[in-house]
Amino acid sequence: MNTFGSNLRIGRRGFLAGSAALVGLSQMPRAAQAQPQKGGTFRLSVNQGGTSDTLNPAEASGSQQIMVGWALRNNLTEIGSDNKLKPELAVSWASDDAQTWVFKLRPGVTFHNGKSLTPDDVIASLNLHRGEDSTSGAKSLLAGVDTLAAEGEDTVVITLSAPNADFPFILSDYHFQIMPVGNDGALDMSGTGTGGYILESWKPGVKTVLKRNPDYWKEGAAHFDEVELLLISDSSAATTALVTGEIDAVQSAEYKTLSLLGRDKNVEIESISGGFHPVFAMQSGQTPFNDNNVRLALKYGVDREALVKQVLRGHGTVANDHPVAPSMPFYDASLEQRAYDPDKAKFHLKEAGLDSLTVPLSVSDSLFAGAVDAVTLYREHAAPAGIDVQVVREPGDGYWSDVWMKKPFFTSSWGARPVPDMIFATAYSKGGDWNESQFSNDSFQQLMLAARSELDEAKRTQMYGDMQAILRDEGGSVIPFFRNFVYARRADVQHGEDVASNWSLDGYKAIERWWKS
Repeated sequence: MNTFGSNLRIGRRGFLAGSAALVGLSQMPRAAQAQPQKGGTFRLSVNQGGTSDTLNPAEASGSQQIMVGWALRNNLTEIGSDNKLKPELAVSWASDDAQTWVFKLRPGVTFHNGKSLTPDDVIASLNLHRGEDSTSGAKSLLAGVDTLAAEGEDTVVITLSAPNADFPFILSDYHFQIMPVGNDGALDMSGTGTGGYILESWKPGVKTVLKRNPDYWKEGAAHFDEVELLLISDSSAATTALVTGEIDAVQSAEYKTLSLLGRDKNVEIESISGGFHPVFAMQSGQTPFNDNNVRLALKYGVDREALVKQVLRGHGTVANDHPVAPSMPFYDASLEQRAYDPDKAKFHLKEAGLDSLTVPLSVSDSLFAGAVDAVTLYREHAAPAGIDVQVVREPGDGYWSDVWMKKPFFTSSWGARPVPDMIFATAYSKGGDWNESQFSNDSFQQLMLAARSELDEAKRTQMYGDMQAILRDEGGSVIPFFRNFVYARRADVQHGEDVASNWSLDGYKAIERWWKS
């Protein structure tokens, strides 16, 4: 088991070197040993997306958009199959002070349309997520960027308003895909990229077809001749299609069918531990969730151990109402684990002036395998405390646009981030674009900004521990468990010895990394 740790080192001249930035996520790969082969069609089923999805990376949120985007395009940096930060379009990066970062671009890279990669493409692509008019879901991640400038034909210099030792990790986020910019300054968001696949057809919510890029710059990648990515929200239907050979892999295998799938010699199941977690998100600015006693009552009203055992069938671990998994750097193992306690839930209801509480909780099967089961069990757990959690089943199509951050109490799901600051800045900071629980805490905000620029590891560890405690005790998110990525593939679909655990399906890069034997 690997532990997720930051290995950024400061050398004799105080130089933070990108080649030394390592990260590891806990994983349990079932690796195939065959050598990569070119050819074949890879038919993959994902369960997150809708007909309104676009190819604009600023709007990406579900697996359909992320996987297609990463098949077509690249970032400056990426998390590899070994869960380490690696150069992608940036061949190297360095900083004297963690505030001014110099990124050298990989030479000889061209877009699908033949245009050479330049610093202008990088600057325009990152600026998509900056400024008052940006609607990007990752806007908050680049809020600390002061300037972006080209230096010669192969260098981009990014200056921050304050030091950030984690900045190279941030640029691996799926929003920050690099696209070509035209002479008029407009970005081409049609799907043209530097990635291993070229867009053949795009029917969001239905099917996307990709053809291999014969001129792909990355060695040992993009093995399939063609890829068909289908959106199948019904996990039972996806599993059936896998067993019958209609598709080659499914994003999420149903826990109920794992024993049956395990007996099929033509199917391989993988259970990869990481930081994926569901959230029962309360909009803390709205009644009754603006009372922290109500929030605590709902946190004490869930039996986490039971959910891991009954919903996940043991494929996960309990969580503590904050998003930092045990596999991540700065995880605070000393923080007391909140346990199921209906009496304490009743106590906090009484402190809020309530004898009982009725709250509708929205959920969709498309969020993850067992999502509706988890909410149904939550209802049973909360009932002895006088809390009626009403299960509201929502359709998968449109969930992220019509339910998420729209309803007062809803279920969401989050993948792991390589460092805590990325998830904190995105989902828990004041003004964060995806601050789904409307969380606002001055102490948390100050700690987050201070930890970002603190280069002393012991001090950063204490700060991140304090932030985890604040979220556990005052946040608007019930985070009951960290769920393994459990997915399945046909036995003739192979991958390398390492399997990334930052997202499902090898870090959402199975299209690029896997092959058929």
